[in-house]
Amino acid sequence: MPTQIDLNKTLATLKKFYRDKKRLPSFSEIQTLFDYRSKSAASFLVDKLIEKGLIEKDSTGKIIPTSAISSVVKVLGTVQAGFPSPAEEELLDTLTLDEFLIKKPNATYIVKVSGDSMIDEGIKEGDLVLVERGRQAMPGDIVIAQVDGQWTMKFYDKKNGKVILRAANKKYSDIEPQSELLIGGVVVANVRKYK
Repeated sequence: MPTQIDLNKTLATLKKFYRDKKRLPSFSEIQTLFDYRSKSAASFLVDKLIEKGLIEKDSTGKIIPTSAISSVVKVLGTVQAGFPSPAEEELLDTLTLDEFLIKKPNATYIVKVSGDSMIDEGIKEGDLVLVERGRQAMPGDIVIAQVDGQWTMKFYDKKNGKVILRAANKKYSDIEPQSELLIGGVVVANVRKYK
C-alpha cells in the first residue's frame, strides 16, 4: 500500500491522463502510472481519491472524474439576449461543460455535422452534436439514424403509425424508411466554436 500520497502530484498525473485519453485510467493503468506493485495499492489510492472527492465511481464501478479533474468554467451570471440591461459580474457557480451537456458519459458520443439539412434548427455544417445512445426516440427529437444503409441526422416523427425522418430545411423531403431503420442515438446538444 502507498504509505503517503502526494495529492498534488497524483492529481496532476490524473489530469494529464484525462486530457490525453479523455477518460480516467483503469485500476491496472493506475498501477502502472504510479509504479505500484499490486492492484490492491491502486485500489487503495482510488478509495483515498474518492474519499477526497477528486474522483467517483459510476454504477458499473468504473472511475469517473469530478470537476477537480475535468475542466471547470465559472458561471458568472446571466445576460439579456433582448434589450440591454445593466450587468454585474457575480460568481454564481462553477460548472464543467461535461456536467452541463452530458448526463450519461458512457452512453454519449460526438458526431461532426456535414451538410445543411438541419440548418433551420440552428445546426450548421462543422458543428459538433452530442448524441446519447439507448435513449428512446420521441416525436420531435433529433436523431442519428441509419436508414436503409445510410446514416443521417433528422427530426424523428410518426405519421399514420409509421416513422418519418424530417429535415430542418425545406429543400429536403421527408424520409420514410423502406426496409431498415436503426436509431443510433438522440441528439442532446449542439456545440459550435466561433474562433
